[in-house]
Amino acid sequence: MNVAIDTSAFTEEAYELLSELEDSLLELEASPTDQELISRVFRAMHTIKGSGAMFGFDAVAEFTHEVETVFDMARNGTIPVTKALIDLTLAARDQIRSMLDAAAGGEPANEANAKRIITGLRALSNKDGGAQTAPTAPQGKTQTKASPDEPNLFRIRFKPHQDIFSTGTNPLLLLNEIRELGECRIVANTESYPDFDSMDPETCYTAWEIFLTATVNENAIRDVFIFVEDECDLNIRLLDQESGMVDAPGKKIGQILVERGDINPQALEHALQPLGDRLVQAGAVSPDRVRAALTEQLVIQEKQEKKKATETTTSVRVPSEKLDTLVDLVGELVTMQARLNQTAGTLGDHTLQLIAEEVERLTAELRDNTMSIRMLTIDTTFNKFKRLVRDLSTELGKEIELVTAGGETELDKTVIDQLNDPLVHIIRNSIDHGVEPPDARRAKGKNPVGKITLAAIHSGASVLIRVEDDGAGLDAKKLRAKGIEKGLISPDDEMSEKEAFQLIFAAGFSTAAKITNVSGRGVGMDVVRRSIEGLRGSIDVNSTLGKGTTITLKLPLTLAIIEGLLVKVEGENYVLPLAAVEECVELSREDVHKAHGRHVINVRGEIIPYIRIRDRFEIEGTAPQIEQIVISEVDEKRIGFVVDNVIGQHQTVIKTLGKNFQHSEEFSGATILGNGDVALILDLNKMVRYVEDEETKETETL
Repeated sequence: MNVAIDTSAFTEEAYELLSELEDSLLELEASPTDQELISRVFRAMHTIKGSGAMFGFDAVAEFTHEVETVFDMARNGTIPVTKALIDLTLAARDQIRSMLDAAAGGEPANEANAKRIITGLRALSNKDGGAQTAPTAPQGKTQTKASPDEPNLFRIRFKPHQDIFSTGTNPLLLLNEIRELGECRIVANTESYPDFDSMDPETCYTAWEIFLTATVNENAIRDVFIFVEDECDLNIRLLDQESGMVDAPGKKIGQILVERGDINPQALEHALQPLGDRLVQAGAVSPDRVRAALTEQLVIQEKQEKKKATETTTSVRVPSEKLDTLVDLVGELVTMQARLNQTAGTLGDHTLQLIAEEVERLTAELRDNTMSIRMLTIDTTFNKFKRLVRDLSTELGKEIELVTAGGETELDKTVIDQLNDPLVHIIRNSIDHGVEPPDARRAKGKNPVGKITLAAIHSGASVLIRVEDDGAGLDAKKLRAKGIEKGLISPDDEMSEKEAFQLIFAAGFSTAAKITNVSGRGVGMDVVRRSIEGLRGSIDVNSTLGKGTTITLKLPLTLAIIEGLLVKVEGENYVLPLAAVEECVELSREDVHKAHGRHVINVRGEIIPYIRIRDRFEIEGTAPQIEQIVISEVDEKRIGFVVDNVIGQHQTVIKTLGKNFQHSEEFSGATILGNGDVALILDLNKMVRYVEDEETKETETL
């Protein structure tokens, strides 16, 4: 029977392994003698090789085998871990990813590059492959020699999970690989076979017990099963070292059966209990000691069962498209729940109101749980930049250390996916423009090794991501001069230091003396601003000349459902993000008169500018005698937005706008209210920026 094998499971696992492999290699570069890291790299390579061969990725398996061979030598102490080995292995990791991308329909992998990597790896193994040092066996594993003079006798109990065929695994291939290690006898265990009529041809019912005599250690055996360890029960015992198993034929049969796992301790307890009674009656042992021995058996078993239960994985791999669909459905449910609340309130039916309140509670729990499913820790994204900093600092002749903090901070998967490119531009900019070369840092009395800190922290309904370097800092005067030269600002414009820093986000702006592979073309940071604003976020820059620069990104936790403040202007509904709202105050005709035509209001001694939504969108009609000002924080400034009425808090399901509104950038989306009306969601950052730009143009005209 021919069964089509779905390779998507392999490629998805391979991409995850490659990501973990990169992290392990970067850690190994800092700790080249760490045996656990070396073994981790080897296991990743071995898994990719074995799974690749099983799923038909022969080219990937053959190439990975070359890297695996070298790291097997490093694992056994034959060759040292050097920077050259790390460089080649990182290049091999990139090559494997290219080969996987090519198999998925991407650009063909560079075969010449693969040959260069293999040649370099073979040169390292031939050059350094002289003396062989026996590695120290990891704690908790069988202590065997790397190359024993006398053959070891192992008992291997291999019981595949019943669904192992669904992953394309053929256990017989693993048994053939075991046979290649030495002399072995294999016994099939068929006690789990059901009746013929109940048998499923796609289910594995067989287990095997293998007795292997070979001059290998336990690691060599585990390597055979390394890529199916999660899909089977595997037990490897060195019989030579087990007291009584080989050298002491007088060992009790009950003890042997328990150690082999053929019977459980409870069955042995029932069989031993009469013996214990007889020993007590004979005066050979006290009843307490017999009970203590039996209790010890039970305690050990309970501990093992608890450990196994803890280690059992409970995660389920789900395509992100299904999560997106689930969020959309929850959004529709939130809208219907708001409609139910409004209907219950209108009808005044007490029973219906109670039902509406219960539905609201359940909907809120479902919404929170659904959103939490999409939340991912940001550490995976942070770890990607270790490679970027390593490679780019080497290319520029700089020594830079990347420090990360707050990797456990959670963000919506959609936000994380769109955050990668902006962070790449910011970090590249810090490496090239920020951190000085080692000689320049020494001359300034700094540590020759520069430092870039990447941190994330929660701040209310937002997350702050900071990229901080201890480099040269930004020169506000130089930035202003460059802005005038580029025609971005007028020579007569007065700019604060903060405003000058914002010039780095202007399109075409660059202070680089010459164009390089890294910078100088005036692109990059303007893309950062557009990307962050597309995520409804904001950017803040702080810098001290000679000491460093900090760029802070403020991002919403999620892009799907937010808490908003519903307001009205002449019957039209608008929503302001509640996270940005600080307070609401009244604006009377007297307040307007006192301001002498200026759009400002005095709030407890603080002068706050405001924008009239009615004037901004040219809404016809007469404003009420007393209007409302919603005071919000925008780009670390307090700005007011004047509306007719503030309705209250509203759970907002964000809907994208159609093509007719694609140029209306002052709106970040829309939402549907309980009565079916549509409310536009205001993008406060862009609204403030557009108003400021228009006022600047008017001033220049005058």
